[in-house]
Amino acid sequence: MVDTGLHAKGWTEAEGVTYARDNTSEPDAKISAEVQRFLLWPGQACAYKIGQLTFMRLRAEAEKELGPRFELRAFHDMAIGAGSLPLSILEARSKAWVASQKAH
Repeated sequence: MVDTGLHAKGWTEAEGVTYARDNTSEPDAKISAEVQRFLLWPGQACAYKIGQLTFMRLRAEAEKELGPRFELRAFHDMAIGAGSLPLSILEARSKAWVASQKAH
């Protein structure tokens, strides 16, 4: 929420710190560091969350398709073994991985 407040609502750094302090239990040093990161790297928190949700969706799809043949370690090797990827490429890799696992 602080990221959105800073960039979409025009909050000042102090307003971001106040919001985070009032709505989290994080220590002041961490709040300050996070607010500064949000100021310097717009959209990072949103991009992280989109990536997290995509990863979770792909995992759920793979688990559903493969049932008891799903192996978490193998899925993680596929998903993060190639390093940072655009989400469209990760999705294609996941679909190909699921198909290869079904063929075994």
